[in-house]
Parts: sequence; structure tokens; C-alpha cells
Amino acid sequence: MATSHQPPATSHASSAGPADPLLIEDLVAANRILAQEGVLDGWGHVSVRHDRDPNRFLLSRSLAPELVTAADILEFDLDSVPVEVMERDLYTERFIHGEIYRARPDVKAIVHTHAPPVIPFGVIRVPLQPMYHRAAFIALGIPVFEIRDAAGITDMLIRDPALGRALAKSIADRPAVLMRGHGATVVAPSIPRVVGRSIFLALNAQLQAQAMIMAQGGPINYLHPDEALLIEAREGYGLGRAWKAWKRRALKQE
Repeated sequence: MATSHQPPATSHASSAGPADPLLIEDLVAANRILAQEGVLDGWGHVSVRHDRDPNRFLLSRSLAPELVTAADILEFDLDSVPVEVMERDLYTERFIHGEIYRARPDVKAIVHTHAPPVIPFGVIRVPLQPMYHRAAFIALGIPVFEIRDAAGITDMLIRDPALGRALAKSIADRPAVLMRGHGATVVAPSIPRVVGRSIFLALNAQLQAQAMIMAQGGPINYLHPDEALLIEAREGYGLGRAWKAWKRRALKQE
């Protein structure tokens, strides 16, 4: 979202050391894939937990996702403070990442998106439901974060640790959370999974809105919860084919 034009104090924690170059490559690819797919535009961001230390994460400096390169990736501690001194603008909403990583040891990658199709489901009482098999994870439940409950009237940004903790509490153990009037935050155990979930969350929202219009108040045959569980159990294996294609296209100009 917005940027912090004054870099914060450097973390007192030491660096975890160089991350796996493939992890950095995947993080760069994730930014570009989600920009190409229209899930991220000039705003939004993607992070990954450091492979050497679970108390560190990697996130780009404040930059439009389609422009991110390996040189833009920075290391942060779980207070969302960079571990090295720098003169670079940072994402204001980096606290989304630090506080969710702190609360969710199972999470290895996070996306914050403003994808337009998800916005209506954050402001109406109709919950997102899984329309098709690629969006089966929605059956696990997608809560809505109401920032007014956490901080009253704000500019809607998660700009400090307290709001990051409130968002982490709202997502609880779910795969994503909608943010009323703002967008969504998606989590997963890997970069490919979080990219897939972010794409399919937005697509499912679009399909569900279409189905609701076509149904004219009648029933909609969503995925059965047991179907969704079976799909989720194998999705980590089935996404590889799409990930390879997405990544190749995203990095073809490298």
C-alpha cells in the first residue's frame, strides 16, 4: 500500500545470512506473476519466511510488484524492522507480514492484495464459498477483518504492530482474511501455494458474484466440505505444473 518515507530504526537482531538464491528467485517471480494476473497492481506485496531462520522474513523494498528484482529484497525481523541500515522506502503495511509470521509458525509465505473482485465480499453479509476445485481452500473459512473494531476510524492501513496483531488474530488458522474496504491477506506453506491461492481467491470471488446474479436468489451448488478437504490434501502436489508456467512467463525477460 503506502510507503514509509523515513526508514525505521535498524533491528538489533543480526542477519540470518544469505537466503537460498532459489527462494529469492521464487519471491521475485511471485511478485511478477501476481502483477501479470491482475491480483497485484502498483500496490500490494509478497513475502516469504527466511529459509535459515523462522524469525526472519524477506520482502521487497517499497516498489510496484512487477518491477521487483532480487536486488530489492530485504530481510526483516518479526517486528517488521529491517536488519540492515538502508536508505530505501519500505512498505507501510509490512506489519501484516511480521505479525502473521509471529502468530502462525505454519505460514511460510504471505500476499497482501487489493484485487477488486474480493472487495464486495468484505462489505456484504454473503460469505465467500468455494465455487470450483481450484478454490477449495475457501471451504476452510475466510473471515472478514473490520479495522474499526481494532482501532476505530483509521486510514485503513495496517501501519503498526498493534494493527498487524489484530489482523493476525482475525485470520486465526484460516488460509486468508478479507479486509473490509481494503482487500485481502492470503497465507500458505509455500510461495507457489500462496500465489495460487491469491489468484484463485480473486477468481472465485468473480465467479461467485456471477453465479449469484444468475441464480437470482436461488440455490448455488458450492463444493461440499468433504470435497474441499480431499482437494486440499493433494493441492500441494498438483500446483507444480501451473507454477512452472507462471514462473517461466514472469521471468522470461530476465
